[in-house]
Amino acid sequence: MMFTDTHCHIYKEYYEDLDSLGNKIINSGINKVINNGCDHKSNVEILDLIKKYDYMYGALGIHPESVDTYSQDDLIFLEKHINDNKVVAIGEIGLDYHYGKENRLKQIELFEYQLNLAEKYNKPVIIHSRDATLDTIEILKKHHVRGVLHSFSGSYETACIYIKMGFLLGINGVITFKNCNLKDVINKIDLKNIVLETDSPYLTPVPYRGKQNDSSHIIDIAKFVAIEKNVSLDDLAKTINGNVMRCFDI
Repeated sequence: MMFTDTHCHIYKEYYEDLDSLGNKIINSGINKVINNGCDHKSNVEILDLIKKYDYMYGALGIHPESVDTYSQDDLIFLEKHINDNKVVAIGEIGLDYHYGKENRLKQIELFEYQLNLAEKYNKPVIIHSRDATLDTIEILKKHHVRGVLHSFSGSYETACIYIKMGFLLGINGVITFKNCNLKDVINKIDLKNIVLETDSPYLTPVPYRGKQNDSSHIIDIAKFVAIEKNVSLDDLAKTINGNVMRCFDI
C-alpha cells in the first residue's frame, strides 16, 4: 500500500531539512510526490530537487498570482525544460480572482499560453481555479488537455463538468475540515475520478491543523476518504494509484 502526493510545494524556504523530510515521507507510505512550481525561482529549484530525490517528480508552471511579475524569459525556460527527465506536468497554472479581477485578462493570457504548451508537448496540466470556475471551464473547453483540478472544492455539478471533460479532481486536507461540503461531493462520484494531494505546506488536515503540512499527511487524507467511501485503504490505494498512472508518466 503506497500513495502518491500529486500536489505539493517542497521548497527550501518552507522546510529546513529536505533529507529528513524525504525520509519521513517515504516511511509514511508515500513513494512518490509531484512537486509543483509556481514561478521561475521555484521551477529552477524543482529541477534540482527531482534530480536529487528518487521519490520526487516535478511540475513546472507559472501560477496566476505571479501574473504581474513573470517575464517572457520565464516562459521560454518553462518550454525549454518541459520534457526534462521526471518533469511530468505543467503546473501549477490557472486563474485566481479571489482578490479581484483587475488583472483578469492577463491571467487568461498566461493560462492559455501554458495550455498551448501542454497541447504542443502532450503534457497533463495541474489547474488552480479560485473564484474563477466559469472562466476556467470555458477556457479548458477550447483546449485538448488532460490533468487535475487541484484542490477541488466545488459543487457536485461542477465536479461532473470537469469529470466529463476528462479531468481528475485533486482532493486534499480540506475534505477533513468541519462543515466541508466536499464530503457530499465525494460520496456521489466514483473513486476513479480523484487523486490525493496535500498542497504542502498548506491545508494541513484535521487533526493536525495549525501545524505545517507535508506529504506524509496523504495517509491521513486517504484514511478519511476510505471511511467516507466505505472501502479498505488497500483498495483505495489500488484505485488511486491507477488514476495517477493514467494521468502522469511516473
